[in-house]
Amino acid sequence: MKYVATKKTKAFGPHTLFMIILTVMLFLLQGCGSAVPTTVEPIREGNPLAIPSVLEDQNPEPDIADFELNVQVGEMEFFPGVTTTTLGYNGNYLGPVLKMRRGQQINVTVNNHINESTTVHWHGMDLSGEADGGPHQPIQPGEKWQPQFVVNQPAATLWYHPHPHRTTGPQVYHGLAGLVYIEDEVSDSLNIPKDYGVNDFPLVVQDRNFSEDGEFLYNLDMMGLVPGDTVLVNGTVEPYLEVNREKVRLRLLNGSNFENFRFHLNNGENFHQIASDGGFLESPVVQDSIFMSPGERMEVIVDFSETQTETVVLMAGDYEIVTFYVQDETGQDTEIPETLTTIPEIPLGEDPTTRLFVLQSMGIRGTINGKTFNMERIDEEVPLAETELWVIQNRGGGMMMQSGHSFHAHGTQFQVVSRNGNAPPPEERGYKDTIFVDSGEEVVIKVHFQHEGLYMYHCHMLEHEDYGMMGQFMVSP
Repeated sequence: MKYVATKKTKAFGPHTLFMIILTVMLFLLQGCGSAVPTTVEPIREGNPLAIPSVLEDQNPEPDIADFELNVQVGEMEFFPGVTTTTLGYNGNYLGPVLKMRRGQQINVTVNNHINESTTVHWHGMDLSGEADGGPHQPIQPGEKWQPQFVVNQPAATLWYHPHPHRTTGPQVYHGLAGLVYIEDEVSDSLNIPKDYGVNDFPLVVQDRNFSEDGEFLYNLDMMGLVPGDTVLVNGTVEPYLEVNREKVRLRLLNGSNFENFRFHLNNGENFHQIASDGGFLESPVVQDSIFMSPGERMEVIVDFSETQTETVVLMAGDYEIVTFYVQDETGQDTEIPETLTTIPEIPLGEDPTTRLFVLQSMGIRGTINGKTFNMERIDEEVPLAETELWVIQNRGGGMMMQSGHSFHAHGTQFQVVSRNGNAPPPEERGYKDTIFVDSGEEVVIKVHFQHEGLYMYHCHMLEHEDYGMMGQFMVSP
């Protein structure tokens, strides 16, 4: 059998029957003059949404943060009575949130306790190549890696995950991923929801398949990774979340290996998007649905203060992702500001270098500029501190072409100049590090690197990356 999430279609389970019997007994006791209280805990379908812990900073100095991450094997019961073997950072599945501040010195110790090589890539972080955590910084079993860097970018929701050559996909699929929150003076000054786990929630969305005995079923075919029939949010199957009647901030990560999502709310209410990959937009963007390809992050505010129903469901197509139970309690007095921040334009000279990146795939395999990844080959030499234009074209791949690619560049945040010759939509006018390029599309971006080193560019559909749809570039003076 397959363990498929099928919300709202269940027959009464044991817990539901128990609650019904208890309610009837209380009613009968009341009729007999009993003093039994009438309050009954409300029935909730599904499972409480897991909220990742926040990793303790081991350094008391405010300008320095010391973190320790342990890559380890774990076990989870995604389904009652069924054990799944997993991977996680400092736990069984996924990892804790690392909170950082702009200007802070960050020191991380990563201990590899699994029986294969891994890395930790700081996805979206503006840092040197030697601290980036790509395939050139492997951590062998039993060994540790200690990157150091200074946070020099605006408030944003980033993430970390493994990036070993050829095994990124299965390691992420089994649970290796976590979030990074950067805060700064701008985020401090905004009266937006920011109480973690109260009105500010991370949502790591991933599709997964399970075998008959409950293990992850990492199944590849000629087209790529077989889509999952179960969606996990923060590692929770059929999650629900209780929220107050207030504005709630959702920090979304498409943490799937291969699948795109288009999210909407079942009651037709809008999202107020306040941030993209690299931080705040200049002003909120009102959207009735939001599209995310693998690796992209997005922050939205949902206003539950005027919601007329007890439940609101975050959907992806007709699939129920998270059910929000709206409580009668009034929450905190926050707002959706008209202006969030000012985004400086990345300066572009009069005659910038322009590079072309042609994405093509044939099933699970793909190329960039006609080449598959080679660890020993430098594909591009990029000068330090000079702004370039990168033209990303998706030319498909014939009868077995994919519908689109999620293009990611390491070591910087870029700005979108145009999509198919037109100005980018409002939600793409902030800082980005990952951009979706559909079949037949062309996206032009401005890139500027402030650190030296060896970096990667690749499709963030992880099986495409593992099967060669990746290149590398050297940034130097």
